[in-house]
Amino acid sequence: MPEPRANRLLAALPQAEWLRWAPRLERVVMPLGSAIYESGGKLNHVYFPTEGIVSLLYVTEDGSSSELAVVGNEGVVGIALFMGGGTTVNRAVVQSASVGYRLSAHTMLGEFEHSSAVTHLLLRYTQALITQMAQTAVCNRHHTLDKQLCRWLLLSLDRLPGLEIVMTQELIANMLGVRREGVTEAALKLQKAGLISYTRGRITVLDRPGLEERVCECYAVVKREYERLLPAPAFEPHVNVPLYASPIHVVR
Repeated sequence: MPEPRANRLLAALPQAEWLRWAPRLERVVMPLGSAIYESGGKLNHVYFPTEGIVSLLYVTEDGSSSELAVVGNEGVVGIALFMGGGTTVNRAVVQSASVGYRLSAHTMLGEFEHSSAVTHLLLRYTQALITQMAQTAVCNRHHTLDKQLCRWLLLSLDRLPGLEIVMTQELIANMLGVRREGVTEAALKLQKAGLISYTRGRITVLDRPGLEERVCECYAVVKREYERLLPAPAFEPHVNVPLYASPIHVVR
């Protein structure tokens, strides 16, 4: 399992904060499709993915869903905890099998309230996440489905190590809040243009520069905001603080 500072927020912690956090971080495995938290549920932990992607979804009363944002190794899942809510109206589901670390609600709240470095880091990340949510709403309302799919693919690739995404068209449709037939048509357009290859639930990006040329401005807006707000890693590579020998937790 990757070490905690494969997550950009954990890597950006000043050394003093990292020394406090390291013994309290718990290893966690997040299988594909597992729910990190449900809408209205109490947040007992915040999660820092080091691999994979977690999708933040809004689910309507009739069971329909639409993706608000994605979180990968650049961020944290559970911002409602330190923003004062304690619960959230969103659902967090693992979109691409993930591993990472979690911190208890009690520890996170204490750090957020008493460490200005932690407060500023998490607020900057939250601003970037809000930008992603707002841009997603604009994109879904004003841009064509194939451009939305390009945005979704590029945001996913930014959070994954390779050029392959394991995802069925049905799941993509649920994420984008559209019919499966619409995703099929959009994917065929991208495939005919030589930008992607799609077979048996696996999307391979063949031409990333081509996707970036085809995508709407929403992707660049979100990417620039994350780059502007998230600092470079602050840790020194030779400094090693071992974690306690805690068991690996699995999200069900």
